Amino acid sequence: FLSGDDHGSQGQNIFNVEALYPRPGWVELDPEVLWSQFVGVVKEAVQAAGLHMRQVAALGISTQRSTFITWHKRTGKPFHNFISWQDLRSAELVNSWNRSLLLKVIHVIFTVLHFFTGNDRYLAPSFLTFSTQQTSMKLSWVFKNIPEVTAKKNNCCFGTVDTWLLYRLTKGSVFATDYSNASSTGIFEPFTKCWNPTLCNLLSIPMSIYPSVKDTSFNFGSADSEIFGVPIPIMALVADQQSAMFGECCFQPGDVKLTMGTGGFWNVNTGGNLCASHGGLYPLIGWKIGEEVVYLTEGSMSNIGTTIKWAQDINLFTNVDETAKMARSIVDSQGVCFVPGFQVSANDPCLSASFMGLKPTTTRNHLVRAILESVAFRTKHFYFSFNLLFSSPCRADGGVSNNSFVMQMTSDLINKKIEKPSNTDMSSLGAAFLAGLASGLWTDKEQLKKLRRIETVFEPQKDEEEYKPAMDTWMQAVKCSSHW
Repeated sequence: FLSGDDHGSQGQNIFNVEALYPRPGWVELDPEVLWSQFVGVVKEAVQAAGLHMRQVAALGISTQRSTFITWHKRTGKPFHNFISWQDLRSAELVNSWNRSLLLKVIHVIFTVLHFFTGNDRYLAPSFLTFSTQQTSMKLSWVFKNIPEVTAKKNNCCFGTVDTWLLYRLTKGSVFATDYSNASSTGIFEPFTKCWNPTLCNLLSIPMSIYPSVKDTSFNFGSADSEIFGVPIPIMALVADQQSAMFGECCFQPGDVKLTMGTGGFWNVNTGGNLCASHGGLYPLIGWKIGEEVVYLTEGSMSNIGTTIKWAQDINLFTNVDETAKMARSIVDSQGVCFVPGFQVSANDPCLSASFMGLKPTTTRNHLVRAILESVAFRTKHFYFSFNLLFSSPCRADGGVSNNSFVMQMTSDLINKKIEKPSNTDMSSLGAAFLAGLASGLWTDKEQLKKLRRIETVFEPQKDEEEYKPAMDTWMQAVKCSSHW
């Protein structure tokens, strides 16, 4: 198995591919560098395990979501670099659409349809708003601003990272994705389980560019023998957050996962029920295996691991492992607040990252504590939207979940147990589980549950009211940073 995961790591890109920043707000990845590093990582992993390529039973691929590329159908040549999920080039387009009369009309039409039919399928469009993280807006930007794509639209292929890797692995013979990756683009309709023709018509995106959508645990074909020396079956494609859910064995409705990596993600298993978007939450397909379709509800936060990596880059600390000790070495942040605004919001493109409440007595420890507290406060803020959806302990993963200060404070604030596994890269494990099920290594999910290993359980130790003054001050700082 192999995972190419950005969200679940602490500030690292896919396979450590260095991000490119050709213009302010633009974030890209070189497809050829990504491909060569992917192949290299597979070979290194097999060698490190003391195996030969012929002993590899299956390949499962977990990738970051919403990062995409387009390429020529016949030649396989990319029209541009990968455009990252963090890219902001569509901000102007997003704001234009969100202010448009047409979108208001769409809201009214679908609100009326939902009122008369009671069908939740019409509820999501009644609240539809666009954001810079959605693939749809960036793809619309591509068709408006890259003439070669428009000129070759009848020979254009669209794919997220999983689709591109599969296409390259099979030497162009397989053009497909899975339901988890498709539903994460914002272009795939989770209610009907197909690419959304209405949205594509609105954004002038041709339907012919999209890959076919297959089960998550599925035989996608084999990697060409020229790549690894032998053909290796590709038995799973899965988006990173959904893969982490599977790796955490969140198989039952109500099971919840909190990923703290480059970004932060709450995911709740809603079983066979697809919950419409509301309160910043949105529905996704978790995975599809045969007749089983599992849905999730997700809320996301940007700049979790990104912020901590930035703090390290400016020498607030040397090693990320020392941050929890630094935060605990003082009683509080002395009124210092940190507002993470590196990822510009579509609703507030002027949101500013900032420290507030600085004093002559402020030290590096106060700054570090303020940064870590901001992570816990934002997590608590999103928890309000989720607390009616689950009652079981929360399962955490991602690089930042190794920070005991953040995890204990989060447990206190949400008044829930938080289980941290011994291996926090659950995205990789989920891909392995899915590939293993498809290849017959495991026969059912009960076998997978027995493989779970919990390293630490964080239980509430303080009443959340003890944090209220600090959180109120932080909320005031957030307001001051808005529209900077």
